[in-house]
Amino acid sequence: MEEKLIPDIVVGRLPLYLRALQHMTNEGRQVTSSQELGERLGISAAQIRKDLSQFGEFGKQGTGYHIDFLQDQIRKILKVDRVWSVAVVGAGDIGSAVAAYQGFANRGFQVTMLFDNSPAKIGKKIGNFTVLDIATLEETIRKEGIQVAMITVPADQAQAVADLLVKAGVKAILNYAPLSLNVPSEVRVQNTDPATHLQRMTYYLD
Repeated sequence: MEEKLIPDIVVGRLPLYLRALQHMTNEGRQVTSSQELGERLGISAAQIRKDLSQFGEFGKQGTGYHIDFLQDQIRKILKVDRVWSVAVVGAGDIGSAVAAYQGFANRGFQVTMLFDNSPAKIGKKIGNFTVLDIATLEETIRKEGIQVAMITVPADQAQAVADLLVKAGVKAILNYAPLSLNVPSEVRVQNTDPATHLQRMTYYLD
């Protein structure tokens, strides 16, 4: 049977729903509605129901959604009902901060290695990590079976790093470099460039 193709924009909203549900759990809540979720997220209740219906039936008319159950289902859909090992490439300010960040683990990700090409950094301890030589990246990532990586190097090095990661078998890249990467179609890239987001907002300022 052919797998149903879900629009990427729908997949992109699921982590927002998951985050809102987690906040509700932290508040001691057990049940919610598409209306309430929508109010928290600035998304219409109809859109939320439509998005979730792409994956099955998770609530009942009049009774809403059981928060724990819906969280579990969305985690399974996003495949974060497990913990993914993540490699970070670039041990500068951003890379070091990302590697030290404690907020990934409870959302399905664990940074397990940190690479750099600087002799001044290789072998040094940054937080819990010993910085690894980027020359060993392909072999190390292949051996560990890592599929997720973050690029935190300068823009002029980002494409070369992406090429290395693709060769190593990485299928998902979060790119902090202010540059669009060229990767094969089966590799997913998300770009996170703060300046781009700031520029999008300043359009609306007086």
